[in-house]
Amino acid sequence: MFTFKKSKTLQLITSFIHSIQSQITSHPLISLSVFSLFLIEILIFCSHSPPPLPPPAPSDHKCHDGKVYVYELPPIFNSDLVGTCEDLDPWHWQCGVATNGGYGMTATELAGIVPESLAPAWHRTNQFSSEIIFHNRIMKHKCRTTEPESATVFYIPFYAGLAVGKYLFSDSTTEERDFHGVKLIEWVQAQPYWRKSNGSDHVLVLGRITWDFRRLTDPEKLWGSKFLNMPEMQKVTRLTIERAPGDYQDIGIPYPTGFHPSTPTDIQTWQNFVRTYNRTSLFTFVGAAREDVGDDIRGLLLRTCRNESLSGTCRVVDCAVTPCANGSSEIMESLLGSEFCLQPRGDSFTRRSVFDCMVAGAIPVLFWKRTMYDQYEWYLPEEPESYSVFIDHGDVSQGKKSIKAVLESYSGEVVKKMRERVIEMIPDIVYSDSNGGMKDAFEIAVDGVLKRFKSERRRESAGN
Repeated sequence: MFTFKKSKTLQLITSFIHSIQSQITSHPLISLSVFSLFLIEILIFCSHSPPPLPPPAPSDHKCHDGKVYVYELPPIFNSDLVGTCEDLDPWHWQCGVATNGGYGMTATELAGIVPESLAPAWHRTNQFSSEIIFHNRIMKHKCRTTEPESATVFYIPFYAGLAVGKYLFSDSTTEERDFHGVKLIEWVQAQPYWRKSNGSDHVLVLGRITWDFRRLTDPEKLWGSKFLNMPEMQKVTRLTIERAPGDYQDIGIPYPTGFHPSTPTDIQTWQNFVRTYNRTSLFTFVGAAREDVGDDIRGLLLRTCRNESLSGTCRVVDCAVTPCANGSSEIMESLLGSEFCLQPRGDSFTRRSVFDCMVAGAIPVLFWKRTMYDQYEWYLPEEPESYSVFIDHGDVSQGKKSIKAVLESYSGEVVKKMRERVIEMIPDIVYSDSNGGMKDAFEIAVDGVLKRFKSERRRESAGN
């Protein structure tokens, strides 16, 4: 209504100006007086026009599984934690991580590697930025409500990963690492809708792996915070890039990659690109050795790949030499040019590289089932052999199986079929740069949480 009235006002002004043009020469003083009075009337009219309408309420027929209410937290729990280039560990973070809604700066280094039309869709996205991404996206979601009494789910936009990440790689006390989590619990416990459910209808996103929030009681196990061990957190649903097996409240979501398509056409263009790419190597390995870890399979894979690189069978990107934290042109070229990608465990069972691999259309080779099979149930097919290869890490370490021999045993037709399955999964494992409801990792997570809470309410009603 406000926009309509303003446009009509402009039309009236324009019409009036045209009408007095013929009079202003012969009667300048009269015309000026009339024009001044008319402008005063217009200002009075605009001052009484209604203010812009608030965001439209969620459409019930589109939100049949429920609505999401987003808490407005004090900045100490989110925006203040984004920090500067100086107060976050540079090895695991980067300047400008919060730009573009958490997607980061444009990856200009990929020019000439990815299709020119998709260059704007590629960013230097930090692997720990999902808290920022989800917060930005949920604020624009079609099922977000500003009326808490109508909400099914209460979203807590706490940047827990940024909070603990500020202290993980420095000399810090347990009190420092626990500070924000403890204060967040104190704040949310004072909210009426938390008190009604003790948090059982609340959800938050963890930008780091679940183990960074489960500090053990062993005095020598000082890593991370105690956030998820706190009694108040036991009923809260957590979306996290690596979940704890057997913990119902943990839900695995994909690591953010650098690809953020804006339209279905972007997705289709990329799928066709990786489908027809000329892959000249059998497999690739992107990573660094872990010499301080017993049974360092990553070091073994690195040596194996280097030996095979002489014949072109394997491509290698040594992350001890090439910065790999947020992607690079070397990584992209390596993944695009290979049929398979080796995915051992990282510092934990999961790695962002698994998702980089699949987005590039390569077939992941896993050595621990917990790397993917027990993590991302909402995103992956039930038949792991349809999109991946599993070789037990013990068989590799003990020399019982040759990676090259196993991969060469797959026929070209089977490889093509597995790649097509991987390519079909790409829309589900990327975070799009769109507010149009495009199905992606974010939408799957929100829909999944709403359906889960709806199902729980039905069970509770049936039990009463």
